Amino acid sequence: MTDPDRLRRAYETALGDLLAERVPAGHWVGELSDSALSTATASSALAVVLRHCEADDPCHKKLRPLIDRGLLWLQRNQNDDGGWGDTDKNLSNISTTMLVRAAVHLAGVAEPQKGPRFNFWQHPTGRCRQIKQGPFWGRAGRYIDRQGGIAGLRRRYGKDKTFAVPILTNCALAGLVPWRDVSPLPFELACVPHALLGLLRLPVVSYAIPALVAIGQARYFHQKPINPIARLVRRAAVVRSLRVLQDMQPASGGFLEATPLTSFVVMSLADTGRVDHEMVRRGVEFLVGSVRDNGSWPIDTNLATWTTTLSIGALAASGEEVGRLGCLDWLLSCQHQQEHPLSRAAPGGWGWTDLSGAVPDADDTPGALLALAALRKSASAEDIERIDSATAAGVRWLLDLQNADGGWPTFCRGWGALPFDRSAADLTAHAIRALHAWRGQNDEGRIGVAIDRGFAFLARQQRADGSWLPLWFGNQHQPDEENPVYGTSRVLLAYRDLGRLATEPARRGLAWLAEHQNADGGWGSVEETALAVEAVLSCRPEASPQVVIHQGLSWLIRAVEAGRHREPTPIGFYFAKLWYYERLYPLIFTVSALGQAVRLEQDKQ
Repeated sequence: MTDPDRLRRAYETALGDLLAERVPAGHWVGELSDSALSTATASSALAVVLRHCEADDPCHKKLRPLIDRGLLWLQRNQNDDGGWGDTDKNLSNISTTMLVRAAVHLAGVAEPQKGPRFNFWQHPTGRCRQIKQGPFWGRAGRYIDRQGGIAGLRRRYGKDKTFAVPILTNCALAGLVPWRDVSPLPFELACVPHALLGLLRLPVVSYAIPALVAIGQARYFHQKPINPIARLVRRAAVVRSLRVLQDMQPASGGFLEATPLTSFVVMSLADTGRVDHEMVRRGVEFLVGSVRDNGSWPIDTNLATWTTTLSIGALAASGEEVGRLGCLDWLLSCQHQQEHPLSRAAPGGWGWTDLSGAVPDADDTPGALLALAALRKSASAEDIERIDSATAAGVRWLLDLQNADGGWPTFCRGWGALPFDRSAADLTAHAIRALHAWRGQNDEGRIGVAIDRGFAFLARQQRADGSWLPLWFGNQHQPDEENPVYGTSRVLLAYRDLGRLATEPARRGLAWLAEHQNADGGWGSVEETALAVEAVLSCRPEASPQVVIHQGLSWLIRAVEAGRHREPTPIGFYFAKLWYYERLYPLIFTVSALGQAVRLEQDKQ
């Protein structure tokens, strides 16, 4: 049996730590990990901008120190095998390592010197020469060779060109690969009405249109199509597609609030003679404003909306009074009230942050709807009216996003060519939970049909072993970097909320979790163990062996007692296999699991 006193103390410790992370406005901002990938792309982008600035331009004094500090951070964070992972806790991968090598090459001066095959640039202070000639550089090259070079990069991404083409573009700008190795992107398709784009099976995901335009134009300028018709079409589409791209740029200047995507746009446009374009200037301002004191850049600005709604959900599930948090106004202000210029999403959804670069999606919108359902329980009559109005729009938005297969995609209904645009089990489960929480105040008939279709999708997506795979989270130590612990745990919460744990899919999912518990009682990281514990806690004693729950809780309690609940793991999995970790994830998930265990102990007494 779990010691109730130790359980209570561990919960109170984790709870206090989570509450201490709130900002004065009452919500949570969190902190994303430093990213070698982002640092490399940002350094490259700023270097390309400098290459096209006049020698006496004041931007040299502004940007040169940022580039130098970025390279020094990268040098300090090289892995023992010579490569880089996306964060300081990730295994090396060929993508980030190639981007770092390109950044070092691009950190030079404006005048290129001819090498034996490609151009390279030499830093006037000699710093790049020192890096290239030292062990830092040689080990990086050997790592890339061992991974197969360009062929290895393409194997990593398969048919998805969302990130393979930007990486090769970055390398081509650095003179490391010929432009013929960069696949041309049909940037002229950005001029097509958005409603038709899903039918065209683009080679990049729906939310990477900025990369499609900017990188596609860079490749066009450097190596025009042989086909005269394609050449004419693309030449005619340059100005118009650039206007489309400019309309997509948010007020912050950062596309998706993401350093890599913004960097690729900036370097591509700057290298094609548009360094003074307003879009480039605003992108540079975003990059300059995003750099951290240690010289690195994060993968994204923050996940404030996501971390706040997860925190509210964890506190509410633990029985805490969430109405006193004082973040209702802030959360309501995060709802998108206009059609989004990038995804063309209708008003009503929520994105991952309150900043302008966020895009409403099918994970953050359910998170907000569930958080508002918890806040409504102690709200005033006036606030209830505001909550109900906002959630009615959110529920409609979510219902309209459901795909024909019954599942929910991330951003756009009907885009199905690439994995990150397809329906996903974790998103679908989250949507089901949110719709169920609001079915009494909205179109119950339509919601009921949508939920049934969602469960049918989940049943089809369940793997033969009983697990489910998520879209947006991974485990770098698992085959194909998949994370069935996260996916299965998240899906089971939908079965729990709707009283369907006795169904065959749920029983098989619970059995899979029990079978894959480690000998030490955990499921890997703090985040994964907390999620799995929350899933199995809701089972009837006869449905899940109590020893599984006891061992999982004991593992979590020991983790809190040792302070490991404050040590995040890279389970965050951004688009196109970009890893991150979030400082609040282990805190939030631990509070949710231990808090519910405390409530169950109290119910027994």
